[in-house]
Amino acid sequence: MASLNIAVEDKVAVCEFNRPQAMNSIDPEMRQELYAFYRRINEDEGIHAVVFTGAGDKAFCTGADLKKTLPDPNQSYARQLLVERDTGSAFMGLETDKPLICAVNGYALAGGTELLAITDIAIASENAKFGLSEVKRGSIPWGGSIPRLARSLSKTDFMLLLLTGDTIDAQEALRMGLVSKVVPHADLMPTAMDIARRIAHNAPLSVRAAKQLFTRGADMPLTQALALDKFMYGLLKDTEDRVEGRKAFAEKRNPNWKGR
Repeated sequence: MASLNIAVEDKVAVCEFNRPQAMNSIDPEMRQELYAFYRRINEDEGIHAVVFTGAGDKAFCTGADLKKTLPDPNQSYARQLLVERDTGSAFMGLETDKPLICAVNGYALAGGTELLAITDIAIASENAKFGLSEVKRGSIPWGGSIPRLARSLSKTDFMLLLLTGDTIDAQEALRMGLVSKVVPHADLMPTAMDIARRIAHNAPLSVRAAKQLFTRGADMPLTQALALDKFMYGLLKDTEDRVEGRKAFAEKRNPNWKGR
């Protein structure tokens, strides 16, 4: 049985973590399937947006399966990082300018919350729970979630979550800005899919450019970010899609995007 259930429909890819018997934790097999899926996201032009969720109603993803994921005592971290380019974090390698959405249906702990740190929109079920529990296991969240979340959450909110390792509920996650909205469990996937489809129906180059401007510009001084803004606008200015968008608006019809 595959550790991931992946389906693509209407330009939206749904990736379901499929280990409900282990709270959708990540074992070595799922990790390899995730790496293959990351490549597909960037290579498949039929994918315009991605939704992550978990099988069942108890867990979204609870990070690494500590019963199966153990460090190799014969392998140095230098070799792991520099030669094999494997950081040990299942989500560190997920880099794309296509929009990523999380539909959180239960526990999102450790790596589960880490994934939220690199996605663009998060919708939570009312039963969702979040936490960076690594400090309770003698570790730290080392998949990039600390520097990422430190840039998006208030210091006091984030430090409370990070240093206690405590679990918070969906409403507290909403207050902190960790998720975009909270919905009844039955509405979770319909809400996430509606958002994903609305994004996927927009001009693909414009969506990707907008995400790049946000993610890259956020780490730049304002003057450089403004220069990047002008550059990206110039790239899109004469595209076929921009001309088509204006024609479709004038003719009161849906645009036919070409991605060029």
